[in-house]
Amino acid sequence: MTPGPRTGTAGVMLTLCVLVTSCSAPPQPGAGRSTLAAAPAAGGAGTPSATQGSSSASPPDSPATPAAIARTAASERVRFSPQQVTLPGGAVAVVDPAATVEGTLAVPDDVRRVGWWDGSAQVGDPFGSTVLAGHLDAPGQGLGFFERLRTLRRGELVVLQGGAHRATYRVTSVSTVLKSTIDAGSPQFDQRGPHRLVLMTCAGHFDRATRSYDSNLVVVATPAGPAR
Repeated sequence: MTPGPRTGTAGVMLTLCVLVTSCSAPPQPGAGRSTLAAAPAAGGAGTPSATQGSSSASPPDSPATPAAIARTAASERVRFSPQQVTLPGGAVAVVDPAATVEGTLAVPDDVRRVGWWDGSAQVGDPFGSTVLAGHLDAPGQGLGFFERLRTLRRGELVVLQGGAHRATYRVTSVSTVLKSTIDAGSPQFDQRGPHRLVLMTCAGHFDRATRSYDSNLVVVATPAGPAR
C-alpha cells in the first residue's frame, strides 16, 4: 500500500498509507478581577463638605479593601497528545507519534496501532485538526485496526485518551477522497479552523503493480465536549 507522496506542512511531503512506513486560543480574561468604584462623599455632588471656620479634614486612615484573589478559571483548557483511541463498539488501539521521515508520514508498522501526526493539533487545542492515520491492511498481518473506519456512521462517538485525560468526538462525515487531490492545503490537514479530529486510512482501488490504494477514507469528527 504505497501511495504517491503528498506535500506536508512547511514543505514536507506527506504520504498517509504505505506498506511499511505509512498504509493553537487567545488567553482567557483573568478570573476574579474586581472593579472598584469610588463612593460619593457627603455634602453633595461628590465633593467633601467643609465646616465654616475650619479647614477640610482629611479622611481617617483605613485599610484598603483587598481585591479578590485571582483563581484558575474553571474553564481552563486541557490539551494532550493522544495515546489511545476507542472506536464505536469498544475497539481500542494504541496511538504512537508519527513524524515525517524523508517526506513520508511514518505510521506504525504494526497494523494494530495507529499514528498521530505530530505536526497536527493536540487533543483539546482550540484550533486545528488532530490527525490520526493507520494501515488498512498489510501482507502477513491482515486487516489493520483502522479497517473499522469503513463501518463508522455520522453521530457515532470516538474517544481519545492520553494519561489521565480524555476527549470525546462525534463523527460528522465519512468520505472517500482520491489521494491525488490531497496535499498540505487540503482540509484534512488544516490547522487554522475550529478544532476537530480527522481519521484516515487507505481506500479505493488497489494497484498490485504499485502496491498502493488510490484513495483515502477520511472520517471527520468534532468535539462532543471539552477535553478533561
